[in-house]
Amino acid sequence: MPKKLSLAQHLSPKELRDKYRNARNVIEKSHYQIIWLLSTSKTPKQVAEMTGYSQTWIYQLINRYNRQGEKGLGDLRASNRGKEPLLNDIQQGQLHQVLTNPASDGGLWNGRKVAEWMSEITCLIEF
Repeated sequence: MPKKLSLAQHLSPKELRDKYRNARNVIEKSHYQIIWLLSTSKTPKQVAEMTGYSQTWIYQLINRYNRQGEKGLGDLRASNRGKEPLLNDIQQGQLHQVLTNPASDGGLWNGRKVAEWMSEITCLIEF
């Protein structure tokens, strides 16, 4: 038998409904709707059918809400800075300086030459 769904009580069903109805962002609105429906004893399967989201996504949203509360709802992509750049600010400045001069073989710079230069400079810094 599957484990019973447990939804943390960060907000009451009424508060969730109000947040759902007043949300201006589409993603935030749908997330509040999903959590609100679950707080009213709807099953993830029923909520999936009502909202068009997959049960897998609904379970992920439940986990986020349980762990982070309201901070786990909404479009979190905006706060995701992404991967750190391969080169730090100093290295980027060095690359810019190097590119203003001809390549070491006297030819033009190309992607392969820049990649080789980056490999050399990042290896020197790491060791």
